[in-house]
Amino acid sequence: MTHVVLVHGAWAGAWVWDTVLGPLRAAGFTPHALDLPGAGTWGATDVTLDDVAGHVAAHVTTLDGPVFLVGHSGGGIVVTQVAEQLPDRIAGVVYVAGMMLPSGTGFGQLCDALGLAPPVGISRWLRPTADGRGTVVPPEAGAAVFFHEAAPADAVAAARRLVPQLETARLMAPAWTPERFGTVPRLYVEATLDRTVPLVAQREMQRLVPGARVITLDTDHAPQLSARDELVDGIRQWCLSGLPELRKDATAAALP
Repeated sequence: MTHVVLVHGAWAGAWVWDTVLGPLRAAGFTPHALDLPGAGTWGATDVTLDDVAGHVAAHVTTLDGPVFLVGHSGGGIVVTQVAEQLPDRIAGVVYVAGMMLPSGTGFGQLCDALGLAPPVGISRWLRPTADGRGTVVPPEAGAAVFFHEAAPADAVAAARRLVPQLETARLMAPAWTPERFGTVPRLYVEATLDRTVPLVAQREMQRLVPGARVITLDTDHAPQLSARDELVDGIRQWCLSGLPELRKDATAAALP
């Protein structure tokens, strides 16, 4: 049994993967869409990357058989960290318009280095939560920035499901090594029409963290809604390709 663990990004939830669950099952995979700590509600203690990655890693350790991680948007930071923790348990990592960042680098730092004038993407529309520790995406901004290539009704419905996000569980930087995360095969699904993780940033991450195979979708930040069939087919083909060769290629790219 081959498992696909689906990790959402900021302001979202397991629901963002609803459209791909059936097609993944039909393709022979067992999908697991997880809700992450720090999205929706939180307590008095901040949630960190260790907490979020630990939540996913704990689920992975309950599974028998190959496990692929799929991280959307900021979920890319989480799957990177899980692969660093459990490199021998992870068959491969997929980034869907995801943050495949160098170790120690946050997405804001990457954008600054590229000379992208802040605020980038959705940032200009964010509103603080009442406690000042989180942010909220107004639905009209979510529809226009995240889901603009989906059917209008689907875009509005998805934007209305976005939840508050704790900032400590969003503004994160991975910490990884070539000897662990660097040996895990990777696929990068780039979205050319993305308005929040700009294509120039996606390609800079591919350059800075080399070794990923790349497929290109002419779609927005959420191909789960706007290009579901193409997304699932790309994941399926890559996951079923020769895994020993993928791991060898990843190791060669990561190690000096």
